[in-house]
Amino acid sequence: MLGTAAACARPEPATLPPTPLPQGFVEGYGPITDAGYNLPGIPSRYLRGVNRRMSGIYNGEAPPNSIDVDPYAKFLYHVRADGTATRYPVGVGRAGKSIRGTATIRLKREWPGWTPTQNMLRTEPEVYEPFRAGVPGGLRSPLGARALYLYRGNRDTYYRIHGTNDLGSIGNSGSAGCIRMFNQDVIHLYDQIDVPMQVLIRSPEESLRVDPENYERGVELPPMIIPAEDLLGPEAVANDSGPTIDEA
Repeated sequence: MLGTAAACARPEPATLPPTPLPQGFVEGYGPITDAGYNLPGIPSRYLRGVNRRMSGIYNGEAPPNSIDVDPYAKFLYHVRADGTATRYPVGVGRAGKSIRGTATIRLKREWPGWTPTQNMLRTEPEVYEPFRAGVPGGLRSPLGARALYLYRGNRDTYYRIHGTNDLGSIGNSGSAGCIRMFNQDVIHLYDQIDVPMQVLIRSPEESLRVDPENYERGVELPPMIIPAEDLLGPEAVANDSGPTIDEA
């Protein structure tokens, strides 16, 4: 299944605490129900300043009906035909691990599974070896609630735009190269776009031209090492029966 070929997330704890009351949540980031899961809201401490979804006039250099990713300012823009865009905060890869240039979203999946690539197993075995056989789609998957699959021509780049349970990674550099979003944001983006869609990843020069104020915001995070038991053990499996997805 294509959903299990995804490459670039790092393992992270899969938790589903009781759904909190919606009072006090930032608009768009409260608790939601999706595929049979009750996803908790995003605490406001992760949404301070610019680290939240915003819409307005687009001032970047990408064409209409495309995705514009700024890995230096840690933003993703969904650019619309009317000159507006929705800007989402993202987490990106550590230094030297981010995708560059242009790509095309050719596939999108709800609650996809994840399998580390051979390169990930080779370069960071202490992080990825326990997950060699993959993690099925659902709460335990490091790809979160949605994934958008990036291709160059007909070749899978193994880079993804995807959701995450690791809230503290948004606005920072810390993954093995992919573009992470809050689950609430990746669900919102997923419902707005059609495939195929062009993706442009800004260079340092473009980031400085367009958004010098936020250039190099955030910090670089170390790899997060999660015990395999937390995602693949009997208790983890029992607590996640899998998503309920309407294939229609």
